[in-house]
Amino acid sequence: MTGQVQLQVDGRLARVTLAHSGRMNAMSREMWRELKQVAESLQARADLRCVIVCGEGGHFCAGGDIAEYPAFRFDEAKLREFHEETVWGALQALLDCDLPLIAQIEGNCMGAGVEIAACCDIRITGQGAKFGAPIARLGFPMAPREAQLVAGAAGLLTAREMLLEAAVLDAPTLLARGFVNAVVPDADVAQEVLRRAHRIDKLAPKAARLNKQTLRALSAAPAQGGNVAVALEAWMAVAYAYADSAEHREGIHAFLDKRQPDF
Repeated sequence: MTGQVQLQVDGRLARVTLAHSGRMNAMSREMWRELKQVAESLQARADLRCVIVCGEGGHFCAGGDIAEYPAFRFDEAKLREFHEETVWGALQALLDCDLPLIAQIEGNCMGAGVEIAACCDIRITGQGAKFGAPIARLGFPMAPREAQLVAGAAGLLTAREMLLEAAVLDAPTLLARGFVNAVVPDADVAQEVLRRAHRIDKLAPKAARLNKQTLRALSAAPAQGGNVAVALEAWMAVAYAYADSAEHREGIHAFLDKRQPDF
């Protein structure tokens, strides 16, 4: 079995589950392809408000499925295609998704798991979760785009420690370094994530999408060697197009009427 990426929708909330029984949800090539398809399908849905990304069976994701590696990793062209198309295609689809993404992190969050979590907007973890990318033990480095993603989300200090020392870090350390938003008892992770998802569900959905687009534009400029001011100026051309939207009017009038908005 190569594992699968499962999508469940409950009203306006979606749940994406990484499932690879017996492998702590290690990502196979097929799972990367499925993750891209799922992320792209979520981006196309106007009825959803929030997405929870989690793993099955008490683990988020233990990395890549090493059992598959001998079939392609020793060939430069195949290796490039795997990282630049298969893996990065899925990660880019997550980064491009305008829906708020919450990572529900439990157990092992290694390598590919850290990369997937880095694509999420909010990261909630259990006290016992472990983070790392100890691929130096396997004799290879992290792919450039993936390293840039992890360093951007977790910080260069943490990326260097994970990659150069093969360090495995605990949840409180990742909280102190700003990679995760909250650390809760392991038994409470799912409940805390659901609480935050329901809170997002009550807020203005188009505003959330616009906020993600703004933050993406600002973060993309330096990452691509560009200028933040130039990126901001380009975004300003469309940044206020929401002025006459029903959602904007409802939010303002609800506040003035002292009632809950109906988004």
